[in-house]
Amino acid sequence: MASHIVGYPRMGPKRELKFALESFWDGKSSAEDLEKVGADLRASIWKQMSDAGIKYIPSNTFSYYDQVLDTTAMLGAVPPRYNWTGGEIGFSTYFSMARGNATLPAMEMTKWFDTNYHFIVPELGPDVKFSYGSHKAVNEYNEAKALGVDTVPVLVGPVSYLLLSKPAKGVEKTFPLLSLLDKILPIYKEVIAELKAAGASWIQFDEPTLVKDLESHQLEAFTKAYGELESTLSGVNTIIETYFADVPAAAYKTLTSLSGISGFGFDLVRGAQTLDLIKGGFPAGKYLFAGVVDGRNIWANDLSASLSELASLEGIVGKDKLVVSTSCSLLHTAVDLANETKLDQEIKSWLAFAAQKIVEVNALAKALSGQKDEAFFSANAAAQASRKSSPRVNNEAVQKAAAALRGSDHRRATNVSARLDAQQKKLNLPILPTTTIGSFPQTVELRRVRREYKAKKISEEEYVKAINEEINKVVKLQEELDIDVLVHGEPERNDMVEYFGEQLSGFAFTANGWVQSYGSRCVKPPIIYGDVSRPNPMTVFWSTAAQSMTKRPMKGMLTGPVTILNWSFVRNDQPRFETCYQIALAIKDEVEDLEKAGITVIQIDEAALREGLPLRKAEHAFYLDWAVHSFRITNVGVQDTTQIHTHMCYSNFNDIIHSIINMDADVITIENSRSDEKLLSVFREGVKYGAGIGPGVYDIHSPRIPSTEEIADRINKMLAVLETNILWVNPDCGLKTRKYTEVKPALENMVAAAKQLRTNLASAK
Repeated sequence: MASHIVGYPRMGPKRELKFALESFWDGKSSAEDLEKVGADLRASIWKQMSDAGIKYIPSNTFSYYDQVLDTTAMLGAVPPRYNWTGGEIGFSTYFSMARGNATLPAMEMTKWFDTNYHFIVPELGPDVKFSYGSHKAVNEYNEAKALGVDTVPVLVGPVSYLLLSKPAKGVEKTFPLLSLLDKILPIYKEVIAELKAAGASWIQFDEPTLVKDLESHQLEAFTKAYGELESTLSGVNTIIETYFADVPAAAYKTLTSLSGISGFGFDLVRGAQTLDLIKGGFPAGKYLFAGVVDGRNIWANDLSASLSELASLEGIVGKDKLVVSTSCSLLHTAVDLANETKLDQEIKSWLAFAAQKIVEVNALAKALSGQKDEAFFSANAAAQASRKSSPRVNNEAVQKAAAALRGSDHRRATNVSARLDAQQKKLNLPILPTTTIGSFPQTVELRRVRREYKAKKISEEEYVKAINEEINKVVKLQEELDIDVLVHGEPERNDMVEYFGEQLSGFAFTANGWVQSYGSRCVKPPIIYGDVSRPNPMTVFWSTAAQSMTKRPMKGMLTGPVTILNWSFVRNDQPRFETCYQIALAIKDEVEDLEKAGITVIQIDEAALREGLPLRKAEHAFYLDWAVHSFRITNVGVQDTTQIHTHMCYSNFNDIIHSIINMDADVITIENSRSDEKLLSVFREGVKYGAGIGPGVYDIHSPRIPSTEEIADRINKMLAVLETNILWVNPDCGLKTRKYTEVKPALENMVAAAKQLRTNLASAK
């Protein structure tokens, strides 16, 4: 029985790639240095899988930024503004597309399906001249082969690539992106031919869009694409891999009817209905890559249950055609549990990171072949039983409080218009008030202070003094810039979710459980293993300290329940909404304590609300109902004069705008600038928004500093569709990843633009 891994984390067990990328971007190391780190990581990954006994080992899943951008490079689909003139695409062009540069904005970045991973959105149109611009897939195959490892090269499939793209600026929004299929398939043929010549016996095409609600012409594109590639693929085995959800019946029929394809990969963790389709009929002689080991969470697999499921599939597809696999790439989980030397031993026994999941996949494959490791399976069964019976998982009082939420929709008693009037009387803000999203740059010194405090190398008194000095610096800077509503900069927080999870019951934390979010950005998701409650106030001390340093309004900064949920590794033994309601009650306690402490503006970030939207439309309403309800629970008890903000970023919000309105926040700040201001199209189409709103005026994920004129132009576009009295001026997102040398001039220009427009509006009256 064979084993297969869809993909693997890239950052390395100690975030080696992150540090190499940042060193290269800062000009402290060379391209050769960066390439060496990449080569060392790839070699380590391939060896690990080979040593574990994995048969189908992926290559070309490593990336210096993201796999969709790699495909853009492969196809030579570089937007003209980057002045690429042909040849192999190098780091300069590649990273300019990803991050922008001093003079050019980056391409749009958005969430990868319903994960916290991001990808760079291809910009396409009828005039794009596609050409073979990157030989990375072939180079990495050859690299692995030279190390004695025969791999399965992985390519983003041609149809998913086009469906994940957008019309370039200046191209009609209705431009049919699938019409470009005939232009990109010749390049795929070149890549396939080179891989075959290099000796590849298998090629994997990732076509995850097959799990979405596709129209008939979109499904026909798969038939057309792989029909066109069939002759080129002759002589090589081909897998089409899907993941993240069920494959709809029509897509399943289209997929399994494709000729010339050797096998099909399915997510059987999030795709229970796909299992029914397989049992209802699977094409004879084809391989089934059964994704039974969860690639998106960190819980140890229930090996006994998986083995039973695989045995039933074996009866359908045959022993020699069943391959044990992960549900998706392991990119979305942490790297290696062996690095967690301080994690509670009982909780640790319940977990499996990427390295352990490889072992699970192989153990299942061997068990199906009659080589069951009884000791391994017995230890797994004991851990499963321990988790089910552990008293630390269940808290009856929390469960009762969450159950009592049913029957109320938890809305504030006064409508938003009246609340805004009451808040304005108290806050006395100018029109087009300026603010930032929360965090300020996290300097090396600041990180050192937090690290030393955590390691008990400095006292609590020294730590508090250092953090207060940093807050004071941030407050003074904002006052100098003349920003209207201030933030404390979050110097005490390494991560917006981890910080809160550390202070809530039911959470566990890792030392090295890093997961890539985009580029060099890594997050360390908390593990929600049990019922959630708030033992003590979490932010009141720092927020009140910051407010005491200024007469201007100081935002209390919280992470919302849906974002904490979606950016954590969540327990899989109860519905997600039940866990979310528990978190909402904990945040509600914090909101009310902040209000009692005199904080009049409280921001409850829901950056990840859109991210959790199910991939299938039939499941949207249920998710949005409990997610929006969870947010309202957090602030239902505050006074009308307390202004509740929320923040959302880096997703397509247009299709959930009515749910955003239903959150009933007083002010929402929302990503806008990097996505070509497509958010504004909602308001052009007649959606009425009565609360305060701050569509981001500049992209903080790029080092580029926007001019006053550019920001003023963006604000004017907003004023064309939004009322003056509800518009706020702010960046797209928090500033923690930027340097002060970038932040200060960008915010100066932002405030100058707001003041300029205030003057213009006043003179126009």
